[in-house]
Amino acid sequence: MATGNNTTDSLADSLPTMIAAARVVNEYEGVMNQLCDKVQLGEGTGLAWTEISMEKLVAQAVTELTILDNAQQTVDTPLSITPSLIGLQTIVTDRVAARLSKVAYGKLGGLAQNAMTRKLDIDGIVVLDGATTSLSGTGTTLVSGVIAAAGSRITNNTTEPGPRPVNCVLHGFQVKDLWDELTAPVGTYPIADGLTARVYKEGYKGMINGVGLFEDSNIAIVSNDAKGGVFSKMGIILVQGRAPRTETRREPHIGGGATSLFMYNEYAWGERSPGNWLYEILSDASVPTS
Repeated sequence: MATGNNTTDSLADSLPTMIAAARVVNEYEGVMNQLCDKVQLGEGTGLAWTEISMEKLVAQAVTELTILDNAQQTVDTPLSITPSLIGLQTIVTDRVAARLSKVAYGKLGGLAQNAMTRKLDIDGIVVLDGATTSLSGTGTTLVSGVIAAAGSRITNNTTEPGPRPVNCVLHGFQVKDLWDELTAPVGTYPIADGLTARVYKEGYKGMINGVGLFEDSNIAIVSNDAKGGVFSKMGIILVQGRAPRTETRREPHIGGGATSLFMYNEYAWGERSPGNWLYEILSDASVPTS
């Protein structure tokens, strides 16, 4: 019966296998989660993470005749981020569980955790879409110079230079355009050892003008365009509330007996120094044909 309910014959054997598998998968999924600044909202500190940024002061040359009577005032700007909850429930009936192997239970647990980590990653990608400045453009074939320019604008920003590392997250179809750019001059000529040769063998990965390049298939394609981003690691912040957790509950009233598996996480994404440390990369992401 396609009700979304999955079940276990033996809670002691089956459910622990599900939970263990889910925890293992959690260590390896996600891209944005690995590239941002992560902070933990401590117990007893309220519902929101708040930090203060303070504007810079300017020093001046002083001689023996100089009278310093122009005191400078610094202004503090608060950034407040409030984590929110996400969750998932799956139900495994005892009848189905009796006929599934432990390997199958591991797959179910992995699928549930993948859904949680995918949600975390997609929420992080939303931050890229909210950048103040967008580079390249709708229907435009992406070139490496755009990535290099974004990185330079971050690390050399006159308002507030962005700290390294600086990373770029793109859909794989956007990355394919970069691959095409590097390999275009080859034609039928022999390929000398170097960057172009490595791109042919391994795909386009590594650094562009000091910017790390990463693919993320969770980036949506809308009307054959995709929105990635270039950002300082400190430019995107992930605030973790309560740690991810898994709970179970017996459901004797469902299908002759069942067990519910619940997964929860609590977090929120935010942007530091808006307009300075993050640039959206909008470009064509048509399905490659050659």
